[in-house]
Amino acid sequence: MVNGMFEGNPFQDALRFERRIPPCAVVIFGANGDLTKRKLMPALYRLAFERRMPLGYVIYGNSRTPMSDEQFREKMKRAVKEFLEASPFDEELWGEFARTLFYVAGDLHQPHFYETLATRLQAHEAHTSGNVLFYLSTQPSHYQAVVAGLHAAGLATGSGWRRVVVEKPFGYDLKSAKALNSALQAVFPESSIYRIDHYLGKETVQNILAFRFANGIFEPLWNRRYVNHVQITAAESIGVEGRGSYYQESGALRDMIQNHLLQVLATVAMEPSAVFEPTAVRDERAKLLRSIRIPKESEVPNYAVAGQYGPGRVGNQEIAGFRQEPGVDPESQTDTYAAVKFQIDNWRWAGVPFYVRTGKRLPKRVTDIAIQFNAAPLSLFSNDDGDPYLARPNLLILRIQPEEGISLRFFSKVPGGGMRLRPVSMDFNYGSSFGVRTPTAYETLLLDALVGDPTLYTRQDMVEASWAAVEPILNYWASQKFDFPNYEAGSWGPKAADELLARDGHRWRRP
Repeated sequence: MVNGMFEGNPFQDALRFERRIPPCAVVIFGANGDLTKRKLMPALYRLAFERRMPLGYVIYGNSRTPMSDEQFREKMKRAVKEFLEASPFDEELWGEFARTLFYVAGDLHQPHFYETLATRLQAHEAHTSGNVLFYLSTQPSHYQAVVAGLHAAGLATGSGWRRVVVEKPFGYDLKSAKALNSALQAVFPESSIYRIDHYLGKETVQNILAFRFANGIFEPLWNRRYVNHVQITAAESIGVEGRGSYYQESGALRDMIQNHLLQVLATVAMEPSAVFEPTAVRDERAKLLRSIRIPKESEVPNYAVAGQYGPGRVGNQEIAGFRQEPGVDPESQTDTYAAVKFQIDNWRWAGVPFYVRTGKRLPKRVTDIAIQFNAAPLSLFSNDDGDPYLARPNLLILRIQPEEGISLRFFSKVPGGGMRLRPVSMDFNYGSSFGVRTPTAYETLLLDALVGDPTLYTRQDMVEASWAAVEPILNYWASQKFDFPNYEAGSWGPKAADELLARDGHRWRRP
């Protein structure tokens, strides 16, 4: 093993040394929270394990909780041990890594904290060259206070580059998203603002670009002449897991579709960029989002369905409904399920519906993209079971989680006499095909931010276009009183969601 990689591995990252992280400091605001413990610190440790982190780097954590550097290091050690995914924990490496961890307690609304932080960072400047990545892993209500505090203390500029990573949600609606963008851009240039969407860091989502634009087989079929419709599913089997009070203010449409799933849709449907370069790729993704047809509020019932789970039974376990969850209003109108039919008004996709759904307490955890191709113009063969769905055999499935890969479904003749057909699949699985560990989304995205590659990050115009696409739905739903709950925990959602597709002669896949 050499520098955390297996010597002679044919699948070793060839770009590893070209994408070397420069000397820098990383500052995590909200370092006492779940995101830091579950995702950020394990990702940074893994980057150190692979020897991607530069010499002399430092990582500062911040929260209001008083803590010494040693206490912070011990807390992060426990977190990395618990949440490190499919990787060994190396005590010797941890000793090296821990020496780069520091902690500074402070209130994000107090100027004195930023002055203290500036002094601490300045002490490391000989090793970091003044480069600093600020990571906002706090409540969104603190974002504007943090960037204002950084500006007042002179931390937004310096002898090196300064970048800020912003976690979702990027606003609560279009108006607040614009206000947040204005506050960020008053302190940092747009090129230094990295709005993170961890779905874009997943290997399968990135592979959509390679699958489409590096192969001559599928891209010629990737249009309205050959594609019948597209389904994007992000199903969760869990409920709100103790986050009822937060989720009640968000809901499925805001929490998943406005950001994650619209970014996935844009990646699936975008036009090819002239070059594989951050601005060009993000320009095409933004153009696609601006092409989404925005319905009038009166048309929303034809395009969107809201749902909320009630009590149900999964296996031998009785499951409480959303309104029975701790911190949830017993008359809550929050959507825990959302299904939307999006139409894209451009030449490639005119007339092709994109159905997007997400929900809590569905039968299984799965996220995938299903591209249904048109049936053959003349059906020469019949299906004995008479299932009309099987008359549309060509289905391409891009699996994002839990198992990343790609499946192509088509019809084949059943061995034996007669022309009997059966759907079969060709499968590609990342784990078995490459035989190497897939980096987590946060590893990929942190590496990109540290080397200054914003390709997989969302831009201001993309955020605002995605809010514009869902705002009429949010406004209409806010004016309604739904007869919730309308689906049982453990089911695939409300009946109205099935009817949404049935009106077009389609039906949801059962992954």
